[in-house]
Amino acid sequence: MIGASVFLGQQPEHEQESYLDIISDLGGTTIFTSLHIPEDDSSLYKKALQTLGFQVQSRGMELYVDMSTHSMTSLGLTWEESRILVDWGITGIRMDYGIESSIIADISKYMPVALNASTLTPEWLEELFALGLVKDHAEVWHNYYPRPETGLDAAWFDKQNCWFKEQGLKTVAFIPGDGQLRGPLYKGLPTLEDHRFLSPLASYLSFVNDHPIDGILVGDPSLSLSSVNQIKAYQTGAIPLRYESFIDDSQTENLLNLHHRNRFDPARDVIRSEGARPFAQTLGKPITPSNQIARGKGAITVDNELYGRYQGDLHIVKTALKENDAVNVVGQVIEEDLPLLDFIGAGQRFSLKKV
Repeated sequence: MIGASVFLGQQPEHEQESYLDIISDLGGTTIFTSLHIPEDDSSLYKKALQTLGFQVQSRGMELYVDMSTHSMTSLGLTWEESRILVDWGITGIRMDYGIESSIIADISKYMPVALNASTLTPEWLEELFALGLVKDHAEVWHNYYPRPETGLDAAWFDKQNCWFKEQGLKTVAFIPGDGQLRGPLYKGLPTLEDHRFLSPLASYLSFVNDHPIDGILVGDPSLSLSSVNQIKAYQTGAIPLRYESFIDDSQTENLLNLHHRNRFDPARDVIRSEGARPFAQTLGKPITPSNQIARGKGAITVDNELYGRYQGDLHIVKTALKENDAVNVVGQVIEEDLPLLDFIGAGQRFSLKKV
């Protein structure tokens, strides 16, 4: 699943609804919010939470709420009254540290509970099961980490998730947003420190390919329009790459605008479009030498007429290469999208969009 975070009282209701529509349009199924952020005014929680619950429920999505005993008190409720939260449109509760095991087990009998991945131990999980925790209503959610350098180590993350899987539990983690960032630090809200300064799509693909989990949520309050469009493009099966153009040549532009696919016999040094050279041959025009410079990572190149029958071969460079008189450097993938190159393997489709 994919989903997003909404922070109560941080935006007008109509803007909140618009963001939910964006996430729903991306196939989002889950919304997360927190009820124990110290910078927030807890007196506003109840109405804001009920409003969010109605908005989420009306879109057929799920709402998980991060709660503590203090949060329940702020809502005017006790844990014994938590069933009423279902009527507010809340699907499940992410349990904060310190909540009694018996309460967690009891709540799992009528609504899903998300356990904290950072504090869950074999002994505690055994205790929860002994108290009647309903496994089908239990998930394990990782934290997000606002302060740089405190995000999780990827190897530890993978090891923990392997254990959670062995217990039959689903896992959820966060990627950073790139629209409005969450204060007070505004440094992203990733689970993995490796993702802190990656784009949302690169972080998402990192989870999908390298650190498989069941649910991926955007931690920060919003995504940029550019990232929304990139994620939409990826959902068609093609990884979208934005680039700066170095040429003003309609023939080469036509090559760049093709629907590309990396060859099924992938090269070590470059991503190689399987369809560009055959298309260039149908044009029947020579590609004259131009801008034959050294090629750094992300350089987009087209072989010119000096390469004979390879004329029209389109590459994206994965590792720095020297200049070659037979190779025109026609563009450069922007820095934010360079990490996406690592996910274009054999047979992977990709597209090029000029910025």
